[in-house]
Amino acid sequence: MPFSRVAASLRRSSRDGVKRTALITEGAYTTLDIGQVAESPQPVGAGLAYIATPPTAPPAIMLKLGFDQPALLVRAAAPSVLPSETVSIGEAITFPTSHGPGHAFWYAPKNRDFEGPEDALPPLVVLSHGGPTSMTTNHFNLQIQWWTSRGIGVVDVNYGGSTGYGRAYRRLLNGQWGIVDVDDCRAAAEYLVARGLVDGARLAIRGGSAGGFTTLAALTSSDAFRAGASLYGVADLMLLASDTHKFESRYLDGLIGPLPETGALYAERSPIHHLDQLACPVIFFQGEEDKTVPPNQAETMVAAMSARALPVAYYLFAGEGHGFRKAETLRRVLELELDFYGRVFGFSAPGLSERVKIANM
Repeated sequence: MPFSRVAASLRRSSRDGVKRTALITEGAYTTLDIGQVAESPQPVGAGLAYIATPPTAPPAIMLKLGFDQPALLVRAAAPSVLPSETVSIGEAITFPTSHGPGHAFWYAPKNRDFEGPEDALPPLVVLSHGGPTSMTTNHFNLQIQWWTSRGIGVVDVNYGGSTGYGRAYRRLLNGQWGIVDVDDCRAAAEYLVARGLVDGARLAIRGGSAGGFTTLAALTSSDAFRAGASLYGVADLMLLASDTHKFESRYLDGLIGPLPETGALYAERSPIHHLDQLACPVIFFQGEEDKTVPPNQAETMVAAMSARALPVAYYLFAGEGHGFRKAETLRRVLELELDFYGRVFGFSAPGLSERVKIANM
């Protein structure tokens, strides 16, 4: 591909909030009809190689030998394991927030073989993505389908500060981590409750890493949620600043403020210091070898909750780091978390290989 032409992954929030590919030529761009992609395609001769991330099937490596040529499948990440009638496709939604429109993807419960009771609305799991200045899309995600195929709605929130909706939206998190993200996750849930799509008495929030911080901050600053799940999440910002790896050691300067000048702000935003406002069960999942968010983050929170006789569950996984990789770990986390929500919300999930253990409940 000539250097005067560049293929880039662009996101236009005014349309549907998903990534598409555009060919940029001398400052002008033309959208390419190749569907949603992961990051920017790579030039190959006169064409492109890219990872397609459709909403209905696992990712796949694709190749176009020329822009006027059909796309060729090189390799799919995995076979489709769900019938198409069971796949819930994320609907791009906007909802009101304190800073203007917020953005998320709403996944309605869906299963070809089962229907929910006519006289009850489904529970909702709010997803707070990691980063925290990254983004989520509505690409096919088996973990989301795990919830929706079992009668639980999901809203995947691109809170203020997320990439993909313009510079002003991205800058909303500057100095406001633990405030804007928390408010937007709560606002997304309230929006779906107001639309009559989910049960306002059965709202849960979950997230990993930075999303785990947002989860814990939401649970310790609001009574909107009835349960939460933190996966290798941050509970103490000062502990994170002192323990995390060198690459992200100054990341918090922009999200919270520089140290030591803003030390009081770190304490104010840390969920560990607001347990008096926590009034619901929380489950923690942690990798024993995590160097980014070490286990002491989860263990400090679990110990403090236990001392206050608050309902809490904690699972530590040997051989796992920051972000779980083993298939058995991923499966076990999903089953334990589903059973956890069942215990809190009053349903019994069939077919689980293990039942969750919750202290003080």
